[in-house]
Amino acid sequence: MSLALLPPRRQAPPTPPGPSRRFPRALPWLLAAGVLAQAAVRLWFSWARTAPAANPDETGYLLAARLLAGGPGGDLSGNTFYQGGYPLLLTPAFWFSHDPATVYTTVMAINAVLGAALFPLGYAAARRFGLARRRALPLAFAAALLPATTFFGAFALADAVLPTLVLAWLLALDRFVRNGRAGDAALASLAASCAAAVHTRGTVLLAVHAAALLVMALTGRRRIRAALAGAAVALAGYAAGAALNAHVRAELYPRGTRDLGEILASRLTTVPGQEWALSGAAGQLWYLIVSTWGLAGAGLVAVAAVLARRRTPAADRIMAGVLLAATCGIAYASSAALPDEHRVGNFAYGRYLACVALVYALAGAAALARLAAGPAIRLAAAGALLLEGAALWVTAYAGERLRTHIFIGFDFPEVTFLTADRSGLHLHEATFAALALLGGLLALSRLDRTALASVALAGVNLAALTFAMGPHARRVPAEPPLPGPATGRVVTDSSLNWAVRVALLYPVWWTRVGAFDVRAGRPPAPDVCTVVVPLPDGTPPEASWPAHPAGWRPHAGRFWSIGWVGWHDPSCSAAGQ
Repeated sequence: MSLALLPPRRQAPPTPPGPSRRFPRALPWLLAAGVLAQAAVRLWFSWARTAPAANPDETGYLLAARLLAGGPGGDLSGNTFYQGGYPLLLTPAFWFSHDPATVYTTVMAINAVLGAALFPLGYAAARRFGLARRRALPLAFAAALLPATTFFGAFALADAVLPTLVLAWLLALDRFVRNGRAGDAALASLAASCAAAVHTRGTVLLAVHAAALLVMALTGRRRIRAALAGAAVALAGYAAGAALNAHVRAELYPRGTRDLGEILASRLTTVPGQEWALSGAAGQLWYLIVSTWGLAGAGLVAVAAVLARRRTPAADRIMAGVLLAATCGIAYASSAALPDEHRVGNFAYGRYLACVALVYALAGAAALARLAAGPAIRLAAAGALLLEGAALWVTAYAGERLRTHIFIGFDFPEVTFLTADRSGLHLHEATFAALALLGGLLALSRLDRTALASVALAGVNLAALTFAMGPHARRVPAEPPLPGPATGRVVTDSSLNWAVRVALLYPVWWTRVGAFDVRAGRPPAPDVCTVVVPLPDGTPPEASWPAHPAGWRPHAGRFWSIGWVGWHDPSCSAAGQ
């Protein structure tokens, strides 16, 4: 983690008497106030949202959380497996209310608190990168507001907690590498195993962590015991996470999950597969740099330089290797396992590396602030070359597919801000805009004893978030999707579009949504109050289920462009079931 080999621009003056001496005493209060401010900003951007929007991902995590809280689950068979580590953190949201809108708001509050922890963690990282307190504090606050670490916190997604876990892991591992204490090894192992329970990206981190423990065990007899203690915690944490995920898989995916193993094997063993994986990894590195306004490019170059220098202390080299291995491992593995969904995000995507965006942004900003003007400009230029090289790679491989494949604005919050266009990917325009911002931040960082660069960084981040999330709307809870009171069983026809079925799983909070085949001609079970069937275009709702029981009433709905009808038994409402 350390960039100690990068010399400061000049020696810092001795601490003058007066208020600056009291700064360390005020530091806990400043950090606490910053955490509250960070949480408030995050809650502000998510306050108007009362229901999942990114499906099936959000529904998968929310269903798992409801299941772990003792409520009904659902059937997500055939979908990607959404692991149980993040839902476990959300279970308190289901202890106080059953109302889906209230629960979702509570989840946003949990996300806000977890995201706000990036400020003190970022401050600790900036200090380890060699910045003085007065520079580290505003920089950490501004960098913690990067859209990469804030945008996904406005959704019930594992990406809301992964950046915090990754930075906590790196800080704890850095302490262990430097002092060899078993407690720090155990803490780093705990963070790595938690990340592995949250998402498959965490499995890559855990593998890199295990390699780091092995390297530390080889550096001296005294550190063997500490490394073994860390390995024991990692193994126990991984076993606990595996047991949790096995429980979630058995309850929510009774007919199996989406198997990506065949895709991964094909990518790893064929030349076209390798081209896909490597180009996708390059696209993720491009997005990592663009999404941090060029700072991560300088950070990547600085970390690589620490690893490459012959005179680098062993601890610095180990941590640089850990960070780069984790980054490249996540980028390559996630790209190799990604199916071709004919979307632009297959070629340039930022969500998978968002968990390391803050680390590289802080590394880049610290290096640019500490170096003299000439080396700082050269470092920024090297980061710019890395960014442009990745952009050319993506353009050469994807070609026309960047324009003909589906563009989803949710995949590109920072890029749409840089190009002021939500309709398509303008890769080179975004590259030039990010480099222009980097040049501005570099110029401001040359001004000593000011926080202008941090203020500018915070302003850009908030502007990007406002553009991506849209104007702050009035909070309006979603209407109940089904007619009648929340009673009785709900079943869906086997021919119902999967998107509609998944979208109903979370708002139907009182029962597990079951399956029913209306073509069989038999009536539903006596305890069923609602049957959801598809509505072909041009078909009146009354004709969507010709064999419906007498007295049942249709209620038409629409999800995206997909029509459906919820048939309800009025006697359920009358009986108060």
